[in-house]
Amino acid sequence: MLFRSNQHRRGSVIHQAVLIGVEALPIIGLMSGLVGLILALQSAAQLRQFGADIYIANLIGIAMIREMGPLMTAIMLAGRSASSFASEIATMVVTEEMDALKIMAIQPIRFVVVPKMLAISMVTPLLTVFSNALGILGGFLVAILYLEIPAGAFASQLIQSIQVQDILIGEFKSLVFAWIILSIGAYAGFKVHGGSQGVGLVTTQAVVSSIFAIILADSLFSLVFYF
Repeated sequence: MLFRSNQHRRGSVIHQAVLIGVEALPIIGLMSGLVGLILALQSAAQLRQFGADIYIANLIGIAMIREMGPLMTAIMLAGRSASSFASEIATMVVTEEMDALKIMAIQPIRFVVVPKMLAISMVTPLLTVFSNALGILGGFLVAILYLEIPAGAFASQLIQSIQVQDILIGEFKSLVFAWIILSIGAYAGFKVHGGSQGVGLVTTQAVVSSIFAIILADSLFSLVFYF
């Protein structure tokens, strides 16, 4: 289904990528920058007591790339995209558009879900990179303005602390989180019952279930990758 473009609308993947990815950039950038800023501020006071100011670069870099970047991106997408997936599909079910697709010999999964699958799989790792960059920028501002660490020293320490393995783990997490968001949103939409009230219920369930599943998966990943 993923590579048979004749099974879904032309341009639908790009359209979904814009909706899921491009329009999420402002909120993800703002939230990630604030998380990096807060994390650095909370850590700076403790590190300064031991004369370990420079290690704030290690803390921010590893925390954002391996943990907070993928997690914050996924939570933001769960709020935006899981609700969108569930409500769109549920509305199509309630208005019998799915039945119309079946009558025309078009599989609803191929027509509706596969473009979203391709789009979210492409944009989520990129959004995670963007989130990492903004989070590290927030920590960088705290380092140079509050701890008075030279920019060159911060950058050098950051590069030394980050390994390729850290980046790959973060990107792998983001991809799994994307599939969780899509799967739960689509499942909730197809299982709708009733009219408009049912659409509202499955939309709420999709968001709550997605966030819970993301945090649970992140906990499991922590056990696997760190121990």
